[in-house]
Amino acid sequence: MTQTAMTKRITTIAEAEKQFNLVRTADVNFFTEWRENLVDISDAEKAVLDRIKARYRYHRANGNLAESLVNLLVLSPLLELAGFYDPPYLMQGEVAVEVSTSIAESEVSDEILRGRIDFLVVSKELWIAVLESKGTEINLDMAIPQTLAYMMANPDAKKPVFAMATNGGEFFFLKLNRQGTTQYDISRVFSLLPLQNELYEVLKILKQLGKGIENID
Repeated sequence: MTQTAMTKRITTIAEAEKQFNLVRTADVNFFTEWRENLVDISDAEKAVLDRIKARYRYHRANGNLAESLVNLLVLSPLLELAGFYDPPYLMQGEVAVEVSTSIAESEVSDEILRGRIDFLVVSKELWIAVLESKGTEINLDMAIPQTLAYMMANPDAKKPVFAMATNGGEFFFLKLNRQGTTQYDISRVFSLLPLQNELYEVLKILKQLGKGIENID
């Protein structure tokens, strides 16, 4: 049995789909959690999100931001607003994960892919969100294959797992369901470029995902 780093094996969406037998669904109702029945946020929360956006744009104007700064300026305060630092959630960082691929390099032996998740939110032993952050110089499309691989490492195949990926200035969400055919879909991209603060929508989605998990017995 061979062991390989996820970042070396899974570098494209096509490779992730091949290795894990993934199919991007054509069902528009597969991933409605990011756009329907979103929870409201308060004026106080909007004020915090406005400060997060202003800080990001101020620091970003002077050049690219490293992943650590993206976490500090944007992701960490966003997770706090979403309530993921408090019960019933458990935040874990730099989580080591491994997953078996469907097609080994040699076609005759199993292959285990290993990697580390930047942030993992857990409630009732269920993975809620894999939050993958990147430096601002990274095109966010590059995060899709690795995030899908991390989502496949979720030990509970009976329930869907959700993810958010960000490079600080852009955000998108993913949903993966391993019941029957393993399917996934991706939300639209939310950006800090427009005048309207799209962090409002990002926070609403995070809260909605958390609320949905809290209601699971």
